[in-house]
Amino acid sequence: MASHWTLSCAILVACASARAAPDSSRRPNFVLFMVDDMGIGDLGCYGNDTLKTPNIDRLAEEGVRLTQHIASSPLCTPSRAGFLTGRYPIRSGMAGHYDVGVYIISASSGGLPPRELTFARLAKEQGYSTALIGKWHLGLNCDRHDDLCHHPNSHGFDHFYGISMTNLRDCTPGNGSVFLFAFDHVPYGALAAALLTVALLQACGVVPVSRRTLLVMLGVSALSVAAVFLTFLNTFRPLNCFLMRNAEVVEQPYVAENLTRRMTAEALEFIQENSEKPFLLFLSFLQVHTALFASPHFRGRSSHGIYGDAVMEVDWSVGEVLRALESQQLTNQTLVYLTSDQGPHLEEISIRGEVHHGYTGIYRAGKSTNFEGGIRVPGLLRWPGGFAGGRDVSEATSNMDIFPTVVKLAGATMPQDREIDGRDLMPLLRGESEHSEHEFLFHYCNAYLNAVRWTPRNGSAVWKVFFFTPVFHPENSSTCFHTHACFCTPDYVTFHQPPLLYDLARDPSESRPLTPDTEPAFHAVMEAVAEATERHRRGVEPVPDQLAPGHVLWKPWLQPCCSSWSQLCHCARDHQQGQTLLSQ
Repeated sequence: MASHWTLSCAILVACASARAAPDSSRRPNFVLFMVDDMGIGDLGCYGNDTLKTPNIDRLAEEGVRLTQHIASSPLCTPSRAGFLTGRYPIRSGMAGHYDVGVYIISASSGGLPPRELTFARLAKEQGYSTALIGKWHLGLNCDRHDDLCHHPNSHGFDHFYGISMTNLRDCTPGNGSVFLFAFDHVPYGALAAALLTVALLQACGVVPVSRRTLLVMLGVSALSVAAVFLTFLNTFRPLNCFLMRNAEVVEQPYVAENLTRRMTAEALEFIQENSEKPFLLFLSFLQVHTALFASPHFRGRSSHGIYGDAVMEVDWSVGEVLRALESQQLTNQTLVYLTSDQGPHLEEISIRGEVHHGYTGIYRAGKSTNFEGGIRVPGLLRWPGGFAGGRDVSEATSNMDIFPTVVKLAGATMPQDREIDGRDLMPLLRGESEHSEHEFLFHYCNAYLNAVRWTPRNGSAVWKVFFFTPVFHPENSSTCFHTHACFCTPDYVTFHQPPLLYDLARDPSESRPLTPDTEPAFHAVMEAVAEATERHRRGVEPVPDQLAPGHVLWKPWLQPCCSSWSQLCHCARDHQQGQTLLSQ
């Protein structure tokens, strides 16, 4: 009997050990966190001592911290396109030539083209379960309200639970509108009605008006009607503010307050259901983009108002996911990555005059600019079974680098029919290489090449050349309060000839542009950058602009609506409502 008992115990111990030990033959899982509009200076692991982010800081302690990690664009839509495809957004048409550089209407026809390959699609082809939970912001439909040609399910994600847009002011009552604040207060409707009435009366011969006056009236009326429409979008919230589970709209309009908790619960469920096979989870937070929100448990917790509360809730969510990996004994075989899509929106002011935005530390400017504050973002990677932690990498890296890193580790083949601008991070993460493969990085402002970063193979300099810079307002600031964000089109920038030159190694705050008198290498740097820029330009093939006016305007036939229009597109059938499984 004793021998049988001993044998049984040995079998149990062996089974337990086999479950606890990482499977060296299994390809790694991927958990990719992207926070929206968070500044690099918001996190404790990047120097903040007034905001508590213990779970994110733990990733830095146990993993590798990238200190020169660059977003592929300073705006949401193009940055996310670059992240998912490993390509400069200009290559996919996800960088526009006009003032608006992101999608602000869900029922538009632009989006990430079907021919683009995402790391999710290639991982899925290798047998991975894939999920995107949270923000997409890369389009939805092409020709019908349900063709979903740009939807995450069409780009390699088996499961989608989130929003197709971004968390606009319009989605939270009382926070104003993204559609020009004046439309909330000016009686454009009455003005348009009056002018159109006079025009019709003139056309019928009742009121004598000159042809020139009539044309002016019709022009003003058209602008007024446009203003009325934009006000309508603000008032009729369900148009842009809906929550989807795969192809189904499950909440319209969505209630943001507990959305991070619900999305975290969805992420934990996905991990649990896929713990026995390789998976890729992209948790794309709605926070900390305006309109700012935090669940009741986090409101008032920080010393930085609602913005700090939102950062702390994101940190809590990261902690919940890390604990889920531990409970499933997946920590050693999961590559975790955390970043922000770009720098903080410094021009963000609430309709009550409150200024709540992220912190860029020593770096200049923020979102919508290619100064370091707009594109230098957190970059944290942890994989205990793949590389040692507790290290910093100061070499230039990009959010585009996640594409080749994931593709190679998933066992897929890198595409050979297109230019991939990202570079595999593993040699840097494993300490096998001391230098980044990015000798040059090209910084676009929408579709315009704005700046070039050059890290010569020999030497310590990190040169950055600006061809144009934003016209800031107020004049001595690094913000564009007059337009609510900095624009890239000629009317809003200053062109520099010769270009501005900085050495980020000596001047990371970009406060002292160098000149031929102050920098002996000035002309040599300009020549090298000019040659690299010309090579790069020749390699960029023209593609349709997915942010052209025809692709960003509202098209009623593309509008998702979870009920009949007579019911004003209202529904609330999300099974995650009231989710209480999460720890406090």
